[in-house]
Formats: sequence, structure tokens, C-alpha cells
Amino acid sequence: MDSIMPADPNQNMAVSLALAGLAFVVTLIIGRPIVTFLRMRKAAKQVRIDGPETHLVKTGTPTMGGVMVAVSVVLITLVFNTAGRLSMLLPIGVLIASAILGAMDDRMSLLGGARQGGMTARFKFLWLTLFALVAATLLHAPFPYGLGLSSVYLPFIGRYEIGLLYIPIAALAIIAMANAVNFTDGLDTLAAGTAAIAFVAYAIIAYRQGQLGVVTFCLTMTGALMGFLWFNAHPAQVIMGDTGSLAIGASLAVAAFMTGQWLLLPVVGAVFVAEAASVMLQVGYFKFTKRRYGEGRRLFKMAPLHHHFEMLGWSETQVTMRFWMLAMMSGIIGVAMALVQF
Repeated sequence: MDSIMPADPNQNMAVSLALAGLAFVVTLIIGRPIVTFLRMRKAAKQVRIDGPETHLVKTGTPTMGGVMVAVSVVLITLVFNTAGRLSMLLPIGVLIASAILGAMDDRMSLLGGARQGGMTARFKFLWLTLFALVAATLLHAPFPYGLGLSSVYLPFIGRYEIGLLYIPIAALAIIAMANAVNFTDGLDTLAAGTAAIAFVAYAIIAYRQGQLGVVTFCLTMTGALMGFLWFNAHPAQVIMGDTGSLAIGASLAVAAFMTGQWLLLPVVGAVFVAEAASVMLQVGYFKFTKRRYGEGRRLFKMAPLHHHFEMLGWSETQVTMRFWMLAMMSGIIGVAMALVQF
């Protein structure tokens, strides 16, 4: 079946930008009833008692709002971006699977499962690893079973084949990015805004790579995320929860691998990397100092990193806007590094 999207890259970009607008509108339309439904179901956020005191006002804010992003993107992609582009079923499949996993975790948190914190980290990691391995295998498997990808583009150098090593690297990146966006989702608009910027960056990279389906997918994600931000603007009416953060991070990683420019993912997603690194450093340093000195010490006032700056006295909007600026600059740098190879 032929694609209903234009084959010309410029026309495809124009239609994809229009679909971003459509995704924004669809998310706005379905967003209000979703927020109302979550409130009626008392799907309310439980604020960490050890978190910043300013976050106590967030108690009762509906979570699982990421479902509006998933529904909008899946609907538009299935209608416009899968005919003649069956490879787009892969990021959509990862998006759906990760969203379901995140929704289960959010739901268990609301019901008081796993010590009042949702499903156990081991259980969630196990399923996320399974999804990532399946996605990585499909990325690498030869046609017609997969996309036949097995190379990496080294900035300023060129393309190299890495063979079967591609699968564990891709799986690790999908897991890492899903968790990194999850760590970033701690302030109003922070995760959705920085993710939208990252998807725009990869839409440009995909355009230059001739990956027209990925262009459309990334811009559709951007439009849906902007629609979600309408409801997530401070003070948030809804929070994306693991339903959104895991799905957004995992699908971003898959899109990056489909462009071949996945080595630039830590650059484009520098904010996500910094957030995840702050958590790992905090935990590692605390355990090390506890063994060495008998008392755990901290590198940051609080992790993830956005909480550290809050504890320094930055307001929530200051942290968010400054992280958005960093995300924009890292996205620009990532695109620049991709373009020098042409």
C-alpha cells in the first residue's frame, strides 16, 4: 500500500508540520475529558515527603496525563504515517508498550503498591528491558523481518558498521533514555518541554537523512507534547507520570536509532542525561562515603538535578525555563554535529 504522505522531502516536511498542528489540536480536544476523568477516578499525585516543601501544593494533581500524548500520536500516526511506512509501527509499538507499563506503575502507586511507590524497580526494569531488546532486535534484523540497521555515524568522521553489537547498545539506550526522561519529570513543563525540543532536533536530523517517516513521527510527537503542555503549564492541571515519561523517552531513543544518528542522543538529550547522571552520582557517592566514613554524604542538595537548584533558591519556573534554554542549545549543537557529515 502506497503512502498517503508526499514522497518529496520538502512536501513531506510541510505536511508533517501540519500534522504537528493537528496533534496539538487533538491533544487539546481529548485532554480536557481525560483530566476530568482522572480527577473523578482520584488518580492524584502523591508527593514525596522528602522532596522540596514547595511541592506539597502539587498533592492531589491528577497524574497519568501522558495518556493524552500517546493517544494523539498513535491515532495520527496510524492514519497518516503507516501506509507505505510500516517501519513506523516500531516507534508506535514501543510508545504503546512503554505507556502501558508506565500506566501500570502509576496505577499501583495510586493503590499503594510496592511500599506506596508503585511496582518494584526490578519488575519495571525487567519489562522495560524486554521491550528494549525486542525493539533493538527489530531495528537490527535484516529485511523483511526488521529494518536492517547496524551502523553508527561518528561525528566529523563517518559511518561504521558494528554488527551484532548494535542490539545491546540500542537496548541499553532505549532503557537509559526512558529512565532519564522519567527522572526529568519532576517539575511542571520540564519533561514535556525538553522532550519536544529533542523531537524537533531529531526531526531536522531525520529530514537530512531522508527518513521521511521519522520526520513525521517526531513532529507529531512535538505537537502532542505541546498540547500536553497546555494542561501541564504551571500550576499544572495534570502530570504526565510514568505513563508519559517512559513512553516519551523510549520512543525518542527508537527514533534516534532509526535516523542512524543515535550517537548524538546524549547531546540532543543533554538535560535528560544530566538528570539521570545526578541520580546515579548521588546514590553512588552516598554509598561510597557510607562505607568509607560510616556516614553517607551527598554531592547534591537533592537529586534529580532540578531539585538541587530548587534547594539553592531557584523558583520552579526559573529551573524549568533555564533547563529549556539548555535543551534548546544542546539540540542546536546536536543538529550541527549531524549536518557536518554532509
